[in-house]
Amino acid sequence: MRLAHRISADISDADLRYLRQLGLEWARVEFGDADPGVDSVAAVQRRFAEHGMTIVSAVHHAYRSLDIQLGRPGRDHAIETYRTFLASLGAIGIGVADYDFHPGNTYSTGEVRRGRGYLARRFDLADFRARVEQVRFGRHYDADEIWAAYAYFFEAALPAAEAADVVLALHPDDPPIPMMNGVAKLFTHADGYRRAEDLAAGSGHWGLTFCVGTWAEGGAAMGADVFAMIEDYGRRGLIADVHLRNVTGPLPAFEETLPDEGYLDLARVVRALHEVGFDGPVVPDHIPRLDGDDGIMRAGTAHSLAYLRGLIDAVTASG
Repeated sequence: MRLAHRISADISDADLRYLRQLGLEWARVEFGDADPGVDSVAAVQRRFAEHGMTIVSAVHHAYRSLDIQLGRPGRDHAIETYRTFLASLGAIGIGVADYDFHPGNTYSTGEVRRGRGYLARRFDLADFRARVEQVRFGRHYDADEIWAAYAYFFEAALPAAEAADVVLALHPDDPPIPMMNGVAKLFTHADGYRRAEDLAAGSGHWGLTFCVGTWAEGGAAMGADVFAMIEDYGRRGLIADVHLRNVTGPLPAFEETLPDEGYLDLARVVRALHEVGFDGPVVPDHIPRLDGDDGIMRAGTAHSLAYLRGLIDAVTASG
């Protein structure tokens, strides 16, 4: 397993030096809406390499275009931008492109100060329904419509990924609620991943960004627990990377936590990943805010990386 971190492509040199000082060698880089061409992507790769870091996965927000995700006219232009990004990744040896598909999402209903004093995100379903939810895009979009939009995008993106030798790694919907803000969500249950796998039709260029925190949020309602998913998809080599985060408990309400709190045994998670032979990136996710934190949340990041490094080292050393 390779300990990595989510980092913006335009991170400052000072913050890159800080992360390298923490021992970080691997990065999942988020390019936002930047130029997807190979020269621009390669320039970012070179800058990270100058700081001793290798980019192991990448994200470009072209796939988040509402034209793509709601099946609107104009989506072909955004899809072509994403296909260009995949070709750029392949040309410079970055082998994983992470993506998600939830245009109507609300990640959080607020922040909470945990008992130890740090700030973390919380989600409360009743609060969301009563105070936050709205029909975001003028009408409701049912699951059939969103599946059609997803299939159209995926059937255009997968050939580009295969040609570039890049794995498309699908993140589940966080939080795993089947309908939010008038839009159906597809990847809130193990059945959604099974249908996505069927669309991939055995391609070696599709897999999971397995977000342990999201799966823990759903609890028993996910159709398979965290360990069953690791045994199934990990054993078959279909987990491309892992987001490792803890929460206080499953829906209808939860708080995110630092990795050493929460209800899920992350040591057991890392052991399960090791036992199925997973050797990809493991990323701490949604870093809580410790006093004095801003920007890349230096204190929270240091704590999370050190804790996960300890888990990984302990598990791999024990065989």
